[in-house]
Amino acid sequence: MSTVRLSSKGQMVLPRDIRKAIGASTGAVFRISRRGKKIVLEPLATSIIDRLYGKFAGEDMLSDLEAEHKKEARDENRS
Repeated sequence: MSTVRLSSKGQMVLPRDIRKAIGASTGAVFRISRRGKKIVLEPLATSIIDRLYGKFAGEDMLSDLEAEHKKEARDENRS
């Protein structure tokens, strides 16, 4: 059993072994509820869009497609 401390901002850190056991990583979303004097955290499944959000930030993914489209348009106009 692990113990955690509540910060002045009301924050706690989930111990690594708990995070690993439930498969939680940065950005994980939980439902929190109270059962009597117990606090229950339930991991929520996230959509593929939520999991990929920001993953390719800063990547140039369209330049090749745009260049290919321009080339195809030029080739069509030559015919």
